[in-house]
Amino acid sequence: MRASDKVMPGLILALTGLVGLAGCVPGSKPVPFAAMRAEASTRLGEAHLEKENLDAALAEFEKAIDLNPCLPPAHAGAGRVYFRKGDFKKAAAALARAVQLDPANFDNACSLGEVYQRLARFADAVRAYLHACELQPEHAEARLNLGVCYHQAGDLENALECYRKAAELAPQDPRPYANMGAVHDARGNLYEAIHAYNEALERDPDQPMVLVNLATTMIRQERFARAREALQQALERQPNLAVAYERMGYCYFRERLYKDALDRYEWAATLDPRMAEAFAGLGVVKMAMHLEQPADLELRRQAVEDWHRSLELKPDQPRIRRLVEKYRLAGSDAAVPPVLLGTP
Repeated sequence: MRASDKVMPGLILALTGLVGLAGCVPGSKPVPFAAMRAEASTRLGEAHLEKENLDAALAEFEKAIDLNPCLPPAHAGAGRVYFRKGDFKKAAAALARAVQLDPANFDNACSLGEVYQRLARFADAVRAYLHACELQPEHAEARLNLGVCYHQAGDLENALECYRKAAELAPQDPRPYANMGAVHDARGNLYEAIHAYNEALERDPDQPMVLVNLATTMIRQERFARAREALQQALERQPNLAVAYERMGYCYFRERLYKDALDRYEWAATLDPRMAEAFAGLGVVKMAMHLEQPADLELRRQAVEDWHRSLELKPDQPRIRRLVEKYRLAGSDAAVPPVLLGTP
């Protein structure tokens, strides 16, 4: 049995053992009339939810829970409402309760895993999806999502295993192959990454970000012309894809085609004014041009200013900080202290 097929020891038992929470006593049954009213409120809540009447749906689900705290669909319904409202913490609590009450419900286990992903609680998400995969081992989507959780948690080995299993279960789905490419790239297996990206593109050529990832792997191999070809294909499919222009700018810079590099970086910065990498690239290209034309101090000033803008967007760039310190013009230190706000 593969590692990704294993359920955490005692998981189902642990889930079952928590049904006593929130007033739900194991083995107890609500008063028949209350149980009927709870089920009716749950059905009404589902009807409201289907029409996107979220507040009305939540009110009905909460009423059902008050009447029968042991009713899993009511907790699950409340969780779905909170999810659509963007309150993922409450969604997680409600869906966790639903799974505790009904550990055999596959949909609730998957929904719980998705909410934990949104909360970046990847270890919890892995446990939820492992539970779902135990319930339905041949479900490709659950296996893929389990792989993504492992990937986000930094467990690349288990992520790759899950992606391979998902590809076996759904051979025409390009996503497992695209994600396999990302794992291989992260592990430095560049040819394997390119092979996986191409497998994904064979199944669906209209994937601009897969083309960007393919180009990024080729950039690591210093195959800049081939990388630009992939980026151009990405832009043909999504003309306003800023990251494709940014990567193309880098290719042109490495090929010492500085004017072309500037043009692509400027497009990236225009399309996404918050892309720190675009401004960092602009600075690097302008400084390279200045070093070829040392008398042109304006290019140097512009380069440092671009780096300042990049650092304002993304302060954690030690290399760019070092470049600013190295190349800023003498006498540019601020001599005036900042104004402090507050009660004197």
